Amino acid sequence: MTDPSPPDRASLTAVLRFTVTEDDTAAALGSGSLPVLATPRLLAWCEAATCAAIEPVLPPGGTSVGTRVVLEHLAPSPVGRHLEVTASVAHVDGRLHRLTVGARHLSGDRPGAVVGAGEVTRVIVDAERFLDRLG
Repeated sequence: MTDPSPPDRASLTAVLRFTVTEDDTAAALGSGSLPVLATPRLLAWCEAATCAAIEPVLPPGGTSVGTRVVLEHLAPSPVGRHLEVTASVAHVDGRLHRLTVGARHLSGDRPGAVVGAGEVTRVIVDAERFLDRLG
């Protein structure tokens, strides 16, 4: 029996689903006053998807850290709205992984409407060595 080949880094994708709650709103997070999905929460969900997408290629003791984010928040999402957030590896250069991210409504009057789109760059690091450098 042979070991399975490692995943092709360029084909790594993750899809996560979320429901907007009161705790996810701009009013709750202090990024505005309206009861709609806050941009910081959208970003956190996109980053969670990027972590999930590259998790299969992390070495033992490895993790990834975000180093760059470009995100457009294109449509509002009220409390109760269901969203799908995707992340796909677009570029790999050694430890650096650049991923495209997107979020769409799964419910409401415009299912499939794009809520957000962008790009997140993550770098794979050894968790212990990374933390040791913090002093």
